[in-house]
Amino acid sequence: MNPTIIVIGSSNTDMICRVPFIPKPGETVLGSNFFTVQGGKGANQAVAAARAGGNVTFIACVGNDAFGRQAIESYKADNIDTFCIEIIDNVQTGVALINVADSGENCISVAPGANAFLTPQIIDNYRAVIAKADMVLLQLEIPIETVYHVIRLAHSLNIPVILNPAPARYIDPDILRWVTVLTPNEHEAAILSGFKEPDVSAIVTKLNSLGVETVIVTTGNKGAISYHKGSLETIPGITVNAVDTTAAGDTFNGYLAVELAKGKNIKEAITKANKAAAISVTRMGAQPSIPSSSEVENWL
Repeated sequence: MNPTIIVIGSSNTDMICRVPFIPKPGETVLGSNFFTVQGGKGANQAVAAARAGGNVTFIACVGNDAFGRQAIESYKADNIDTFCIEIIDNVQTGVALINVADSGENCISVAPGANAFLTPQIIDNYRAVIAKADMVLLQLEIPIETVYHVIRLAHSLNIPVILNPAPARYIDPDILRWVTVLTPNEHEAAILSGFKEPDVSAIVTKLNSLGVETVIVTTGNKGAISYHKGSLETIPGITVNAVDTTAAGDTFNGYLAVELAKGKNIKEAITKANKAAAISVTRMGAQPSIPSSSEVENWL
């Protein structure tokens, strides 16, 4: 049976401009293409988990506007349960402004809009839904008090939680110890650990010492470094011709959640998640770039 994944997080509309390079402060760069797609770290991860084969319910807030309505219809097309998405009047749906350079690098600014209205009270409205989850997947584009509330609730219900701590910020160590799997990139891991160490292995070990059961630090095309049950391991990545790295981490997390919920071991789950993320960076856009499970199985 496909696992039940509850994704709680942000829903944005991404406005993307393709540029030759990321502009410096005060600099104007002439772009080549512009388009809009569905995005937001929570929504991206919900789509990735659904395409990975999970039965996904997305808990989020959107505005009562065209962007919000388009987002919900898009999620339904991916067979994501949308009945827990709250529509907030007189507030705009979240928006992300994204410059994507020819190198594949990106620079993102986010106006959270309705995402800021995803409160602990809304989470409590869906306690019964969360209680049926095989895995809860979270990020940090919603209010931090809501993130903490979800982690406490999942812990009390004995439901594993994956926290993707992005965008990077400090997390209370008393909350971190209730996280089952922590998935920062190198920058986020350094902020969480307080380490200036260039050695990612040392940072992973430090985060594990804070009480996190499993730490997985993603390192781009180099792969990921994991610490699980006393074992430190490097799982290699896949080198591809990247055209847009937007949502690569989200693709990784969505696939990881499904694979772990299926009972796969850490190495197996990371290997498939790495593969899915590698495919995503060969395509433009956030959700349009996320591959299906069959694509991942048959790739390379």
